[in-house]
Amino acid sequence: MNEPTTPGAGPVPAITLDALIARYDALLFDAYGVLVHASGAMPGAPELLHRLQRIGTPYEVITNDASKLPETAAARYRSFGLTIETDRILTSGLLLEQHFAAHELKGAGCAVLGTRDSEQYVVRAGGKIVAAGADFDVLVVGDETGFPFLETVDATITTLFRRIDAGGIVHLVLPNPDLVFSRGVHSFGIAAGSVAMLFEAALRRRYRARPVPQFARLGKPHPHLYEEAMRRCGTRNVAMIGDQLETDIAGANACGIDSVLLTTGVSLDDLASLPPALRPTWRLQSLIAAQ
Repeated sequence: MNEPTTPGAGPVPAITLDALIARYDALLFDAYGVLVHASGAMPGAPELLHRLQRIGTPYEVITNDASKLPETAAARYRSFGLTIETDRILTSGLLLEQHFAAHELKGAGCAVLGTRDSEQYVVRAGGKIVAAGADFDVLVVGDETGFPFLETVDATITTLFRRIDAGGIVHLVLPNPDLVFSRGVHSFGIAAGSVAMLFEAALRRRYRARPVPQFARLGKPHPHLYEEAMRRCGTRNVAMIGDQLETDIAGANACGIDSVLLTTGVSLDDLASLPPALRPTWRLQSLIAAQ
């Protein structure tokens, strides 16, 4: 019972919370769609985290959300009844510092679509924020909120076209590759990755005959957040609990760790027919202990 599946072989087996906690030394959680939604905690999340803290099981929250600094996220989670220390929260925005250093972008003028915290991630990485409509060297899509959407997108695409028309080089950065997210238990919205796709589609339409810049995608499913989470937990015997196949599950699989799909979230595919890269090790019906 509760034996893991062979990739690509039959239905994905179910697992209970009790079995997860007994089987793994630490647990990794996605935030939106697993622990929280846009206006509160997901069912069972407060009780589960309290249980982990009581029994001393390490856990980390790894999220593609780049709209909130870890300290802002921790305060928001507390308002939802979730006591999560700042140093347990790993966000895709934290990856900007490494990316800016690797690509020598410190000191570059940056247009940032997102919240004030999205801008702070860029500032902490060494970028200099420019006003909407001003020329920029780097475009960071940090979030889908925090700015007048249509006006800002129009001004940004105009500046982007003008810069490329003049032969300039623009670096495009997307901390959060998510396309959609859970706004509520049964409510969804577009995420920053969808905004980036809008820009990429516009670039392809205008410049049909030549290569166009693409966004550097930093968060899940790429390995950086998973590896740092495991370093903090002090073990690789972990399971990643997420609600999106293309980010949470694919990233965990690529890192060689077990993955758990929470089936109340975004992804509702026929799990039996998934390719190995997207196939979860387990499926979990709910964070409520009795289910």
